[in-house]
Amino acid sequence: MEMNISLGPDHKITARWDGFEVTTDQPTSQGGGGSAPSPFDLFLVSLGTCTSYYVLDFCRVRDIPTDGISVVQRLITSEDGKKGKTIEMEIILPPEFPAKYDKAVVRTASMCHVKKTIMDPPEITLSARRAQS
Repeated sequence: MEMNISLGPDHKITARWDGFEVTTDQPTSQGGGGSAPSPFDLFLVSLGTCTSYYVLDFCRVRDIPTDGISVVQRLITSEDGKKGKTIEMEIILPPEFPAKYDKAVVRTASMCHVKKTIMDPPEITLSARRAQS
């Protein structure tokens, strides 16, 4: 997969790939306009939605209704608020969810590809080149 990322006005950045487009901005507290999620917000969204997908798939395979099921994600930061220390995730299950699957749904949700990538990070390389004129 290849993404093309362009620098926009102010603090906006836009990524384009496979017909999709996502724009980010910085919060006003960091000089941005706050008009779009920050890149870090999207990182957290990626983790939360990936985990939730695994919960959804778990339920679909077992014909368990997903009404009333949600995932709550909390970022616990350092005292100065500059570093994430813990990301807590909690699957909220309705009373009618089969109790025999409580541990299994957590195990399945833990298989999220985003989480696995964070836990065993890929090598990230960075280089620069001149555009052809």
